[in-house]
Amino acid sequence: MTILEQFTPDVEVYSIDEAFLQFKGFNNHDFTAYGTQIRQRILKWTGIPTCVGVAPTKSLSKVANKIARKFPKDTKGVYVIDSEEKRIKALKWMNIESVWGIGRGFQKKLKAKGCNKAIDFVNLPDAWVRKNFGSTGFKLKKDLEGIPQLQLDEPTTKRAIATTRSFDYTYDDINYIKERISTFAAICAEKLRKQGSSCYMVYVTLQSDKHKKNLEQHRASRVVTLPYPTDSSLVISSEAVRVATQMFKEGIKYKRAGVIVMGLVPTDNQQLQMFDNENPKHKPLMRTIDRLNKKYADNKIKLGNQDLQRTWKMRQERLSPRYTTNINEIIVVK
Repeated sequence: MTILEQFTPDVEVYSIDEAFLQFKGFNNHDFTAYGTQIRQRILKWTGIPTCVGVAPTKSLSKVANKIARKFPKDTKGVYVIDSEEKRIKALKWMNIESVWGIGRGFQKKLKAKGCNKAIDFVNLPDAWVRKNFGSTGFKLKKDLEGIPQLQLDEPTTKRAIATTRSFDYTYDDINYIKERISTFAAICAEKLRKQGSSCYMVYVTLQSDKHKKNLEQHRASRVVTLPYPTDSSLVISSEAVRVATQMFKEGIKYKRAGVIVMGLVPTDNQQLQMFDNENPKHKPLMRTIDRLNKKYADNKIKLGNQDLQRTWKMRQERLSPRYTTNINEIIVVK
């Protein structure tokens, strides 16, 4: 997403692989060429192929993007809706169920009304749309008409941070479970510090393999409230492991576990507690750990109850090369 910010400062990260860009003041700009430039830079720097849809509104840009993906040979991965003729043609092509923002409930009502294409929805009377779909549906209709209604969302701080994983195998060893929970808690704590938050609550979950019906099943979860908000890996990990140990059931083969930190507050705005306060040594210690892990990568510094020999990695078969951040992956020119 950092690459996109080189083309415009107005970027809304919509999902892990999708974003909206707003081009203010780009009058009389060749957006086909600009979109091509965006695609080429992303492909060159990350190796990820993308498609770009450009239009006057968010909803229409989604339509344009779908056309770019559907017809790569004709569009070269970039499609721009920059005229009324193109807008009408695109809406006539787009099926109603593929329109961004129209869920199953909307689809049933619209198809009962004879709306099978996006253009059919746009041609409905405003009053009928507002009555049946409220302001949300009305704004979507106007957005598809080319009248901007949906603005870019401002980035917000997460209200909860989760780290949940399925294990490679099933395990009935309490020590393995405790190590995994400790690692998940440490990951959550690191994410807390990155966004400048602390948590009041820690949620822990354990689950057996639900697909193996021949084995005894067990699923448990529990929330613990902390006496003070914290971003310390030591505190969060300790509480998470304690709760997991209480929930653990002998003889159960566990397949999945997770830790979620909740009740987030800005770290800088914490109030001092009357009786319980965090160990003042924790914050400088966490800063040191974060700095060293960032410098040497791969989380070299771990908690004492984490397995130093085990590295927990997701299956990332299409991970982009880290040319600029990992010395081992730097491009070699011969």
